[in-house]
Amino acid sequence: MDWDATSAFTPVGLALRGQPAHRIVRTLGDAAYMLLKDWPSDDGEEYVTAVKACVDAISGEITPQQFWDAFLRAADEAGIAALTIVHR
Repeated sequence: MDWDATSAFTPVGLALRGQPAHRIVRTLGDAAYMLLKDWPSDDGEEYVTAVKACVDAISGEITPQQFWDAFLRAADEAGIAALTIVHR
């Protein structure tokens, strides 16, 4: 299990309504926490797909990049703005 996988995707900043208003997701663990604790709605099809993909990525059944694609689709479904974080 790799909760801290970061090398396969670029960190993303999410703009949420409420508190906290902004989150940066850098790892699979961050994403899992976000999906289970801070997600605004848990009834969308893309949300359910992203939760399953997160479990699959943590357990090594799919790549972190495959999860990341599902995570971004779920964010779009929920109306969450996602911004790629660029480090200099």
